[in-house]
Amino acid sequence: MNGLPARLLLVTDRHGSDLPLLRRVGAALEAGARWIWLRDRDLPEAERAALAADLARLVRGAGGRLTIGRDVDLAARIGADGVQLASAAVVAEARARLGPGALIGLSAHRLAEIAAAREAGADYATLSPIFASASKPGYGPALGPAALAQAARTGLPVIALGGVEPGTAPACLAAGAAGVAVMGGVMRAADPGAAVQALLKAMAREPRDPLFRVGEGYGDRRSHVRVPDPSE
Repeated sequence: MNGLPARLLLVTDRHGSDLPLLRRVGAALEAGARWIWLRDRDLPEAERAALAADLARLVRGAGGRLTIGRDVDLAARIGADGVQLASAAVVAEARARLGPGALIGLSAHRLAEIAAAREAGADYATLSPIFASASKPGYGPALGPAALAQAARTGLPVIALGGVEPGTAPACLAAGAAGVAVMGGVMRAADPGAAVQALLKAMAREPRDPLFRVGEGYGDRRSHVRVPDPSE
């Protein structure tokens, strides 16, 4: 099982604000985010591939890790660090294509899917929605931190997703979550960097788990890693 690169997983949504997505992600990286998940599945294939390549350069320049949502072929083409899948049935195929060091995650909405992800050889799973979320309205009622505690007992690192904010992130970690994933709280923020800083500060109050290999940018301070300007 590959270790997680950070406790904060930032999920992209280019519709979140008028600020271009690359600039939003750049601000988040400068603030200390080090793990980015390219979602934005509504883009045409060629446009999503171009965006993924640009993001890969930006994230690598900051020493971060990029996960591609669902598209294993795209992840392989751009040399992404991992892929986020929708079904445990394709974990083995993704591992064979991307290699043993790739970070393979699964999106889960039920405890049974967490167990299936573990059996299939995934490195982690997101579980959602933990709290009520405008970004994920169609996935049923909020599961709450108690579901995280149950999911953590499977032994697979579980990332809390859905309605997570600085005020609720510590409760997720205390319940047993390996980290938190956030989309709207950063993507829709007027200041994405400040939103990331608030999340990292909140999570810094929790003890770190030995599963994490946290990068240079983690913590309650701005990273000294220079983030390339997307226009360069």
